[in-house]
Amino acid sequence: MALKNDLILRAAQGIAVERPPVWLMRQAGRVLPEYRATRAKAGSFLNLLKTPDLASEVTVQPVDILHVDAAILFSDILVIPEAMGLPYQMDEGKGPVFPQTVRDLSGLQNLTTDVTESLQYVLSTVRQTKERLNDRVPLIGFAGAPWTVFCYMTEGKGSKTFSTPRSMIHGAPELAKALLEKITEATCTYIDLQISNGCNMIQLFDSWAGILGPDTYAEFSLPYLRKICEHIRKVPVTVFALGASFAMEKLAELPCATLGIDWHTSPQYARKMVGDKMTLQGNLDPAVLYGSHSHVEQKTREMVESFGVQRYIANLGHGLYPDIDPGKVITFVETLHKFDAL
Repeated sequence: MALKNDLILRAAQGIAVERPPVWLMRQAGRVLPEYRATRAKAGSFLNLLKTPDLASEVTVQPVDILHVDAAILFSDILVIPEAMGLPYQMDEGKGPVFPQTVRDLSGLQNLTTDVTESLQYVLSTVRQTKERLNDRVPLIGFAGAPWTVFCYMTEGKGSKTFSTPRSMIHGAPELAKALLEKITEATCTYIDLQISNGCNMIQLFDSWAGILGPDTYAEFSLPYLRKICEHIRKVPVTVFALGASFAMEKLAELPCATLGIDWHTSPQYARKMVGDKMTLQGNLDPAVLYGSHSHVEQKTREMVESFGVQRYIANLGHGLYPDIDPGKVITFVETLHKFDAL
């Protein structure tokens, strides 16, 4: 059955659109009171994540409430290391914590790339979400980029510097690459499963791209992103590498449909790097949504005018912050819905 709203799919493929399509990173999250109520019902983030009925509910909430042009699967990039044999806990206020890490060959050998059975709960969420959406808008699936997942699997928690993974790529580069290969293989399997169960697009989040330099990013992230992009043939792929404007020229060479850019990167620079061969996504500073409704509308229109309407997907340059007024988010979305591309 055809999607009623396929704006994002058309924009990703370079097909003309009537207006800029829009969705927001972290749109299914704490900015919505409805999400907080569902989260309270679940009891914890991980319980919510692993309860498909509730996870699908919060995935669809932004479509019903904010009227965005796509839903993004409610999940977590760390389901991959857990499925590979490295479980994690979510420490409220501090983020993810891994009781065990991979820092030597024995840790690497204990990992599996056979993740299909372990991720059935995510696939159930995908199927239930598709039923709830009823072909109104596309469903975006996602995964963490291998480098970003590698950071958590070696550091064991969030970090400002991620000195452990950075030390490993210099002190034990072959071990690092072997782990990155395993993560890449597991991620390809996971993405295939998301697509076969109904996801219409895929986004790869390289959240810790910015802690590397140009040379190390070219060696320890880009090759693995390329492998995943080359593997995915059935749906458009977006790569969002936070803080990696230094690698824009190389990112533009990836075989993906769309590049997401953060708010530190000018639309003009990004367009110069990618030309018209790729769609761009982004990149409003989330802090703009703390301004007045008129300010949000003005900055949103300026953003679109900087990017151009075609080969463009409107979004933020990072995820929504929890204390942003949902009314400002609606103003952002409505401004884009009213934008006349003709």
